[in-house]
Amino acid sequence: MFSLMGILSVAYKETLHILRDRRILILVIMLPPLLTLIFGYAFDSSSITNIPMSVEDRDQSDASQAFTKSLAGKESFALQTRSATSGAEAPDLLRERVQGSLIIPRGWGQSLKSGKPSPLDLYVDGSDTTTGEELSGELQQALGDFQLKSRPDIIGNIMDQLPVEVFDMAEKLPPAIRDEFESAMDPWTLKTTVLYNPQQRFIDYVIPGIIGLILQLLTVTLMACTIARERESGTLYQLMVTSLRRTEIVIGKVLPYLGLSILLIAMAVAVAHFHFGTQFQRFGTLSLICFLFLCCSLGLGLLISAFCHTQTQSIQFAVFYLLPVLMLSGAFSPLEQLPPAIQMISQTFPLTHFCHAFRLVNMHNADTGFIAGDLFFMLFGAVVSCAGAAFLLQRIQE
Repeated sequence: MFSLMGILSVAYKETLHILRDRRILILVIMLPPLLTLIFGYAFDSSSITNIPMSVEDRDQSDASQAFTKSLAGKESFALQTRSATSGAEAPDLLRERVQGSLIIPRGWGQSLKSGKPSPLDLYVDGSDTTTGEELSGELQQALGDFQLKSRPDIIGNIMDQLPVEVFDMAEKLPPAIRDEFESAMDPWTLKTTVLYNPQQRFIDYVIPGIIGLILQLLTVTLMACTIARERESGTLYQLMVTSLRRTEIVIGKVLPYLGLSILLIAMAVAVAHFHFGTQFQRFGTLSLICFLFLCCSLGLGLLISAFCHTQTQSIQFAVFYLLPVLMLSGAFSPLEQLPPAIQMISQTFPLTHFCHAFRLVNMHNADTGFIAGDLFFMLFGAVVSCAGAAFLLQRIQE
């Protein structure tokens, strides 16, 4: 049986260490809501807005001017007009401080009437692959919208120029053929129903990754310094010669940081809910997911601390562990985009299972059966890491 007084005495001692360094304590308490705000703003918008782009109208036709005017009314572009030139050289995007440049070639308006429309020339800054693809897609959609809006005028002009005999012939066509012709002229539409995230808010998808990454960064880093700090100050061996069991020492050191981490996750969730409008479902299940994740992260930090001899070593090990977790855990992008071998590696990270389980519950309203594997992995990771830290402490005593 564990000694409750022994565990509480170690926890009290560790709490004093936390409260003693006021600057670190204030920084730790301020970081979760601050970083949640910063990361949240970075992922709050699901579509591009105000992308700097220049337009050069070399055609100066009614169609080109109307299309340029339609682009100016869209929020996706921060439009800059450039005087028309006769040269065919590529624009200098860096000098113009834009991420894209659209050139309407001469004769574009006339080509629309001839039945062989000329393509528009778009130059995109390829250094930012995401924005480049988004800009190209937005312009393609804007061109399609302009074409649909212009279709009634084009058809009206054609009708005015047709001889009366054509209409007489059209009236003699079978109704089925006329209906098929009208169907071909009308735009075909697609009715889309979005499930689980109807508003398609990207911030709701990445919130679990933001919260999990901040918590793991703080818990692993802080916990990694606990035993290493005791070893450097020489108090670890004094603690080892007491009547306390190694498991009691481990639990006692984890408890204060667990309480602090619960406070930090509550602040991060509050910022996500009240500032970014993220809705959370089934708080009981989400709390269980967060609790197991915290235990697993604290256990990893404690294992690193028991393995290292100095605080510098422990921080270095923690950073080396967190760097691949940041990119390979699926916190900000789907794991399906990664190669199969990398996906297998990502399954060894607690943050991967935390994000997966959190999203299934909060966005899909999935029951416990869908996240049982993730819960078991985090529970297994917490037990193994804490047991490993206790084993390393036992070897120190020997």
